[in-house]
Amino acid sequence: MNARTEPEEPERGARARPPLVRELLLVAGLFLVYKLGRQLATGHTGEALHNAGRLWDLERTLHLPGEGWVQSVLLHNDTLVRVANTYYATVHFPATLAFLAWLYLRRPAHYVWARRVLAAVTAAALVLPFTFPLAPPRMLAATGLVDTARVYGPSVYGPPRTDHLSNQYAAMPSLHFGWALMVAIGLVVATRSRLRWLWLLHPAVTLLVIVGTANHYWLDAIAATAMLGLALALIQPPHRTATTAGRGTPGLVPEEPVLVGAAR
Repeated sequence: MNARTEPEEPERGARARPPLVRELLLVAGLFLVYKLGRQLATGHTGEALHNAGRLWDLERTLHLPGEGWVQSVLLHNDTLVRVANTYYATVHFPATLAFLAWLYLRRPAHYVWARRVLAAVTAAALVLPFTFPLAPPRMLAATGLVDTARVYGPSVYGPPRTDHLSNQYAAMPSLHFGWALMVAIGLVVATRSRLRWLWLLHPAVTLLVIVGTANHYWLDAIAATAMLGLALALIQPPHRTATTAGRGTPGLVPEEPVLVGAAR
């Protein structure tokens, strides 16, 4: 009988899929730490506004484009500014959760990598509100920017003094942008479609939204990018193989094919 190759076994990444309950607890813990950690750094209003003024002056010294030109585009159309406010309020968490869920089901090895990167970036980002509290540009009169969420809606924030669900003086870094950039990078790395680079539109739109709605400065996004870059340098993604990459399915290094019938 001629030698033949057994049907290929499932990729090792599938066999290495972490237990679902454990991962649900870990991801829930990540989001809980994100929310509670920022709340612990509240109560620095004066310092946050002072830092905001210094950061605004630094951006002008660096000749960064003014955040106002992005907002001026949004304010030309009431529908557009409301869409931007809605995007800011509703896309951040669901998009990240959907990204992690898809990786868990379809690319388990990449899921573990992405979860570790997001956890590292989030943990690092929680340090800055303690060391460098920062009011967003919508709170700084010198910017001349409009609080679009308050004026046009919808808004996820209440008055800072009574808002106990978030820390509005933790503008830097922008985890809105950092997480969006990781979602795009993760999908580019984990997929092989020629159109996968279009995922970069997600962080691009997110950047315009967070700046145009006066919730973040350009430097908030730059700081998030630097933190993500460091995490990606330290936490490497799983390797593809020629076999899996050729079929458009990334995975871990598979076992050698088993030849049967060769000795018969």
